[in-house]
Amino acid sequence: MNPPRTWSPQPGLVGLAWGLAAVFLLVTFLSSDPVSRVFLGLATLIQLALGAYGTFVRPRLLVDDSGLTVRTLSGARLLPWHEVKVRLARTRRLGRETATLELDWQRGEDEQLFVFTPLDLGTDPRDVADVLHALRP
Repeated sequence: MNPPRTWSPQPGLVGLAWGLAAVFLLVTFLSSDPVSRVFLGLATLIQLALGAYGTFVRPRLLVDDSGLTVRTLSGARLLPWHEVKVRLARTRRLGRETATLELDWQRGEDEQLFVFTPLDLGTDPRDVADVLHALRP
């Protein structure tokens, strides 16, 4: 029996989003220009949304012997091992290669693709894919 493993957005980045939201909110109230207030208000809302997302989807991915649990804003979903295909996708843009972890889930007619970036996992998706392949029964 393997102990559960989890991956989440890095706490420092989540804290940074909350901190920036607080700074933007303060500057919004201190600004006297109406146009600046609108743009700063939008920046505040975006930072609040990013901070909330990073906070509420923790852990983003949990793995144990029963399968994988993916947490989204709509809740957590348990994906049994036998219903999931784990794939590492690599894309090359602007001379830089980026890896994403893809979990292709299918049960009967229902199917869903979950895509995880390094920001979602808090680490390199290649490392997570290696762990998932090693833990898969």
